[in-house]
Amino acid sequence: MKITSAEFIISNSDVSKCPNEPLPEYAFIGRSNVGKSSLINMLTNHKNLAKTSGKPGKTQLINHFKINLNWFLVDLPGYGYARVSKKTKEVFQQFITDYFEKRQQLVCAFVLIDIRLEAQKIDLEFINYLGETEVPFCIIFTKADKIGKVKAQQNVAAYKKKVMANGWEEMPQHFITSSSEGIGRDELLAFIDQINSEFKKEPF
Repeated sequence: MKITSAEFIISNSDVSKCPNEPLPEYAFIGRSNVGKSSLINMLTNHKNLAKTSGKPGKTQLINHFKINLNWFLVDLPGYGYARVSKKTKEVFQQFITDYFEKRQQLVCAFVLIDIRLEAQKIDLEFINYLGETEVPFCIIFTKADKIGKVKAQQNVAAYKKKVMANGWEEMPQHFITSSSEGIGRDELLAFIDQINSEFKKEPF
């Protein structure tokens, strides 16, 4: 897939105010500082489409971007950011779960995982939540350029083992990416393109 246009549409914390167009949506979510904004900018080939920041928790709203005029990329707030208040976390949690449980246009969620780290409890809990609510999702391992290829494969294998031990029959589909080196971009866009082609055959 070639990205010919990427346009910011709206930010909000109310799922009912999300765009009402019958276009497929792909939601990107992960722990704070996992490299989500950098990945979105890499995918869309725009340096500043999503705001990047060294300060975790920068994204605090549901952000819709229309790509190629025929699908939406949705940038969701990071979860597990320790510096926001408990009350703020609860608000984030509510509209995130509202989005996943009510948004009919959502066709796939991408859960971002820092490939350098061991499996984190909060990530495993979120993956289980998506499974329990029957939300289609894939895992995107980020920051692959920070470690060698062999170590990356070892870490993914270890993650798979942890996921399987957590009750999954198989490892969810996953991608290995690097925003700085463009690793995984073609594979991710081809995956989205395939779903979009099937979506056209069976619209809402």
